[in-house]
Amino acid sequence: MSAVKVEFDPKNMPFRRLGPSGLRVPVFSLGGWLTLGGTVIGDPVKEIIKVAFDNGINMFDTAEAYAKGKSEEEMGRVIKELGLRRTDLIVTTKLFWGLRGGPNDGGLSRKHIIEGTKECLERLGLDYVDVIFAHRPDASVPMEEVVRAFNWVIEKGWAFYWATSEWSAFEIEEAQHVATKLGLHAPIAEQCQHNMFHRERPEKEYRPLYKKYELGTTVFSALASGLLTGKYNDGIPEGSRFDMHSNFFKGTVDSLQKEEGLAKINKVKELTALAQNELGCTVTHLALAWVAKNPNTSTVILGASKPEQVLDNLKALDVIPKLTPEIMDKIEAILQTKTAPTPTFGRPALDPHGRL
Repeated sequence: MSAVKVEFDPKNMPFRRLGPSGLRVPVFSLGGWLTLGGTVIGDPVKEIIKVAFDNGINMFDTAEAYAKGKSEEEMGRVIKELGLRRTDLIVTTKLFWGLRGGPNDGGLSRKHIIEGTKECLERLGLDYVDVIFAHRPDASVPMEEVVRAFNWVIEKGWAFYWATSEWSAFEIEEAQHVATKLGLHAPIAEQCQHNMFHRERPEKEYRPLYKKYELGTTVFSALASGLLTGKYNDGIPEGSRFDMHSNFFKGTVDSLQKEEGLAKINKVKELTALAQNELGCTVTHLALAWVAKNPNTSTVILGASKPEQVLDNLKALDVIPKLTPEIMDKIEAILQTKTAPTPTFGRPALDPHGRL
């Protein structure tokens, strides 16, 4: 690692524990999906990461599959060129898809977890990552093999923790049981999609896991791929994510012309009015703050193609304390997507001031 050129100043960024661990992560972090190493390369990557770091973001998320490894390479290059102290950073990456088409070049076999981790570190130019994620579940591999392999990676010092991404509650529960039974490291977090239009899994399916294991989430797509910014209210703007990645988002774009999609756009318009009239902010800030307010959210991963987006998104920090119960009720009245509570089958409620 090169000489340290920049000292980290968290500014007014709040930090939370990542799940049950002692690792403290910023409420907002920066991710590389679709942007860093993909549509954004070279000096603009450095500018984005520098602005994020200068404004209290010290957690950077990537994956072996992002831009076929280029995201890791760009992120690692910038960390070195900026002269950031490694201990100031939280770097996370993810394994599953691999970069080649061989039968063992992907998935969650012990072979790919170990070899894939080594390749991630080489691309990043780092000795270790703070958290390594299983980017998807792998039904073809015994869970004991998966847990043992990630435990081995941690024991080797290549990662401090491991976590999951887009796993079902059943799969996370199984990993927890295997880890407990064998005395191994269990996953501490789940990287999941969570936004005003996608709530069932993070708010209902995972509900028992939050209570039982103190699981934390590292949220992606908090803006529903940009839908909750309002930019798609009147079509697909040139240069937008839906335009630049039209094949990937074809299903989403097509859905916006149907009844369900049009209903979402109408809700975005109502949320925009609420944000402007009652909170003095944009709907983008409101949507980000709404996810961050959830106590099970450890960090919200931001995506940016230019530095100005990072600065604008961080204005959501000022909105979080404004989300009073009254405002939250008004949001729910617009969304009509609140998940059902756990059924009690007629049992009387417990004292809300005691342990629930």
